[in-house]
Amino acid sequence: MGIDNKIFTTGKTKSILLKFAIPTIISLLVVELYNMVDTVFVGRHVGTDAIGALTLAFPVQRLLSALALLVGVGTTTIVARNLGEKNYDELKKTIINSLVLNMGILITVILSLYIFKEKIIYFLGASEVTYPLAQEYISIILIGGLFQGLGIVMCCIMTALGNTKITLLSNSLGAVTNIIVDFILVALLGFGVKGAAFATVLSQFLAFLFALIKFMKVKKYYSLNFTMKGLSKHLSFDMSKVILSIGFSTFIVEISDAVVAVILNNLLYVKGGDAAVVMIGIITRVSMFMFIAIIGISSSMQPIVAYNYGAENYEEMRNTLKVSMKTVTFISVVFWAILIIFSNGIIGFFLKDKSLLNETVKAFRMCISILPTVGLYYIAIYFYQAIGDAKNSFFLSIYRQLVIFIPISLVLINFMGVPGAWISFPISDAISALTSIYFLYKVWNLDFEYDTDESYA
Repeated sequence: MGIDNKIFTTGKTKSILLKFAIPTIISLLVVELYNMVDTVFVGRHVGTDAIGALTLAFPVQRLLSALALLVGVGTTTIVARNLGEKNYDELKKTIINSLVLNMGILITVILSLYIFKEKIIYFLGASEVTYPLAQEYISIILIGGLFQGLGIVMCCIMTALGNTKITLLSNSLGAVTNIIVDFILVALLGFGVKGAAFATVLSQFLAFLFALIKFMKVKKYYSLNFTMKGLSKHLSFDMSKVILSIGFSTFIVEISDAVVAVILNNLLYVKGGDAAVVMIGIITRVSMFMFIAIIGISSSMQPIVAYNYGAENYEEMRNTLKVSMKTVTFISVVFWAILIIFSNGIIGFFLKDKSLLNETVKAFRMCISILPTVGLYYIAIYFYQAIGDAKNSFFLSIYRQLVIFIPISLVLINFMGVPGAWISFPISDAISALTSIYFLYKVWNLDFEYDTDESYA
């Protein structure tokens, strides 16, 4: 049935973590390839202006996925904790509230984005050259935003119930579809940016459909009632608040990338024109591969910690934290080394211009120079989130991008121009890593049996 809560208690800690992490990492890898495919095809078959247009669309795409994760991650934590407590009535209530909440948020935001898209696209940093392409792409991908969001939340629910492969399978279906349809519409038929957008929407719909079919088994197993009578019984404003409060940190982490992208797009356009916007767009896309390892391990740790926290198995919870810290450091270093060594070839997939390629490779290597240290930062965010400490989780979630990176980049770009943006990344990464070590040390020494308070409830 895709439901296996024994996965939380069967085997050694590292084995349990890897059962969650391996499908998650592969799934995230598929997602990044999925997101990168449009950029590769339009870069090679339309031109660098099209890459600039997709760079402008990135904050919109990140906003939609962030809203889905806002609900999805909050739901994952509560569902896993309900399983640990064996509180199945509350589990059903959580699932029903999460899906209704997610749909309401996404419909409202998507309609708002469509109505105000012209002002929004120029706000994102569009020039007269890139605006028409960005407008064409964004108008179409908004259609798929609802399917993507619902699919994400359903996969989060099923992952929390022990189905660790569902996200991987759903994303893989979407990625393969996107590649095939991109090739047909962009490379063969010459539909350009519009073709890439239609490929994305179709792939999101098929991934959603697959997740929905699998979710029907969960609906049957837990007798979930989505009729008006069932909704009136289970819908709860208080439950929605709890879901949002727990997932808010992940939302901030995701939306911070969008905020940083908007600021950098505008600053770099002023200092370096469309070429600088293309550079940061490619750097952002490729560097996301580093976060595959980091987010994969961190997010996989979360339901395991939440389950053991709910079951009051604090020793196993701490052991999960220790194993996660070691694992994220090792795997992120491996990913980092691959990107550093093969950066010229990877970035060459996007760019034909040799001079711009060389500049982008140098900038990319500077940007990710100490990125593996950020693994501990994300471990700290997801651990505090798993135990329900919204206060510390929220602080950490805004810290790296909003509190540290943006002020540093504003100063350095003002004084150094475009290179200041690249230097800002390793500086903010170093500060964030040191801060996260303090927070991890603090939570490691907390006696959960006696010292937990209502902030962890």
